[in-house]
Amino acid sequence: MKTKFFYCLIFIILSFKIEAQTEDIWQKLDSIAIIDEKVMMPMRDGIRLCTDIFRPKTNYKVPIIFSRTPYNFNRWGDGKENTRTAQRAYEAVKRGYAYVVQNERGRYFSEGEWDILGVPLTDGYDAFSWMEKQEWCNGKIASYGCSSTAEWQMAVAALDHPAHACMVAQGFGAGVGKVGDYMEQGNWYRGGAQQMLFTAWLYGVEHDKFKPRIPSGASSEDLKRISRFYDLAPENPAIDMKEALSHLPVSDIIKNINGKDEIYSKMIKRKPNDQEWYKGGLYHDNMGFGVPSFWFCSWYDVSISPNLALFNHVRSLENKQIADNQFLVIAPTLHCRYTRATKNTIVGERSVGDARLNYTEQIFNWYDKWLKEESNDFESTTPHVQYFTMGSNKWQSSDEWPPENAVMTNYYLDSDGKANSLFGDGRLITEVTSKSNKDEYDYNPLNPVMSYGGNVCCTGNAIEGGSYDQQQMETRQDILVYTSEPLKAGLEVTGFIESTIYVSSDAKDTDFTIKLIDVHPDGKAYNLDETIQRARYRESYDKAVFMERAQVYKINFTPMATSNYFAEGHRIRVEISSSNFPRFTRNLNTGGDNYNETEPIVAHNTIHHSQQYPSVIRLPIIK
Repeated sequence: MKTKFFYCLIFIILSFKIEAQTEDIWQKLDSIAIIDEKVMMPMRDGIRLCTDIFRPKTNYKVPIIFSRTPYNFNRWGDGKENTRTAQRAYEAVKRGYAYVVQNERGRYFSEGEWDILGVPLTDGYDAFSWMEKQEWCNGKIASYGCSSTAEWQMAVAALDHPAHACMVAQGFGAGVGKVGDYMEQGNWYRGGAQQMLFTAWLYGVEHDKFKPRIPSGASSEDLKRISRFYDLAPENPAIDMKEALSHLPVSDIIKNINGKDEIYSKMIKRKPNDQEWYKGGLYHDNMGFGVPSFWFCSWYDVSISPNLALFNHVRSLENKQIADNQFLVIAPTLHCRYTRATKNTIVGERSVGDARLNYTEQIFNWYDKWLKEESNDFESTTPHVQYFTMGSNKWQSSDEWPPENAVMTNYYLDSDGKANSLFGDGRLITEVTSKSNKDEYDYNPLNPVMSYGGNVCCTGNAIEGGSYDQQQMETRQDILVYTSEPLKAGLEVTGFIESTIYVSSDAKDTDFTIKLIDVHPDGKAYNLDETIQRARYRESYDKAVFMERAQVYKINFTPMATSNYFAEGHRIRVEISSSNFPRFTRNLNTGGDNYNETEPIVAHNTIHHSQQYPSVIRLPIIK
C-alpha cells in the first residue's frame, strides 16, 4: 500500500511540474509576443485553415517562420505539442521573427477534409500569399518542420512562391515520391515492398468521420472560447501494434483494431507506379525546385537514402543560385531526434559518443541570412554537408555527398554452400570466387525474420529503431550470413552502399532483404542500414515480371547509406534473407495482390555466387 501511495505521489508531483513548465513557457511568450490564436486563413476555394500567430511586440515589419502540421497545437490541449509550439514560438520571437503554425486542411479546427499528402498543393501557396500581405510582415517567409511538418515543403518549393525565401526540412522522407533510383511514394514503399509504418501511424492520427466538427464560418473568437473546453483531439485505444500488424489480410489491419481506415483502404491498393501518387503533395524529381534549403537527416531514420538522393538532385539543378544554397546535416539518431544527442548518445544499444551539434545556432544563422538579409558568417562557417561518422564518433564535413574521396570497393559473397546462420561458412571477400556455389533457405511468411532495430519510425511498440546486436537473430537458418576476416587496419565507409545479388526461387514472387553490419571483436553485430527488393519489380516499377522456377535473376537493391568507421579487428558483415517484418509487409509468395491475401506459400530461395553470378556489395571506402 505504501509503495502504491509513493508512486501515486511521484506521478502527481511530476504532473504538477510539467504543468508548471508548460505555464512558464506560455508566460514567457506572453511577455514578448503579440499572440493571435485561431486565425482562420482563407484558401482559394473558401476553406479556412486554423492558424496561430506569434509576433514580436514591435512596430517594425518582421519575417515569418511558418510551420504547417497535422498535429494538435491547441494551447489548451493535453499533450506535448502545445508546449513545443510555445517553445518554438518563444525562440523565434525573441530573435525578431514571427512564428506561424497552422493545421492542415481537415485537422482539428481547420475546415475541409484531410487526406495524407492529398490536400491541395495550393494550400501552401495560398498561405504564403496571405502571410506576405500582412502589414506586420516584411514579405519573407521560411518554412520549417520535422516529419509531418516537413514533408509538404518540397512540393510547395516546386511552386516557387516569391515570398518563400528558404526552408528547413527535417526527417522529410514522407514527402519524397520518386527521386533517382528510389520510388518510395512517401515512404509507403521500399523496393516495391510496403513499409508498415503508415499502417501504424494512420491508426493513431486519422480522425473518425463521425468526429465533432465546428460549423463552417465560426469566428475566431468563438473558436478561441470553445478551444478551452474542446481540443478536438481524439485518443484511440492503446493496442499492441506488434500483434496488430501480424493480421492478414494486410488490407484489414486497421479495420481489425476498430480504427478508421478510409485513407488506408485506398492507399493499400496502390501499386508503386499508380498515378494517384502524383496527384497529392509528394515531390517527384520531374518537378522544379526554387528554394534555398537546410536539410536534416538521421542515420537511423526510415528514409535516409532517398533523403540524400533528393539533396543531390536539388544540388544538380541548372539554377546555380538554388543548387549552391543547399546544406545538409546527417545525425546518428532516430527520426527527428536531433537535439536529443548527449555526451554519450545511445542509439538503440550502441553508443556513438558525443553527437551534439549547435543546431539552433546554425538554423537561426540560416534564417538571418535569407529572411533578414544579414551578412553573417553562415556560408564561411557551414559546410555543405555535415555528417557524423559512427565508430570514430565524430562530426565530419564535405562539400558534396558522398565525399569526393569515397572509392567504391567490391566485397563478394562466398561460401561452401552453407552460409545459413551465424554458425555457417559464409564469407565476404574482396576477389570474386573461382568456385561456383550457392546458398539455399526456406522463407515461410508465417515465420518471418522479425525486425530488430533498424532504420524505422512510427510503428508504435512493433519495432524499436536504432542499432542492436543482431547475433541472436543470426542463429536462424533463413538468414544467410557473410562475414569478412578481421580488419588488419581500420577503414571508413561513408556514402551510398550498392548491392547486387543473383537469385532463384520456386515461387513466382518473393522478397530479398539485405543488411549491413559492423561486427565488433567481442562478437556484437550492430546493424547500420538495410533494404529490400520485391522480385516482381526487379526490372522496373511500371509492371510486374514474375519469376520462373530454376531461372537465375539479377537483383539490384536500392542503395543503402551510412558513415561508419570499422576499427582494426572489426569485421564487415552482410545478412541476406527474404523478410524484415514488420518494417516491411511479408511477401506471401503467391504472385497475387498480397494486400488482400491470407494464404501464403513457403518459398525455397537460392543465392548464387560465382564468376558467372558475382553477388556483391559495393562499399564507399574513404581513401
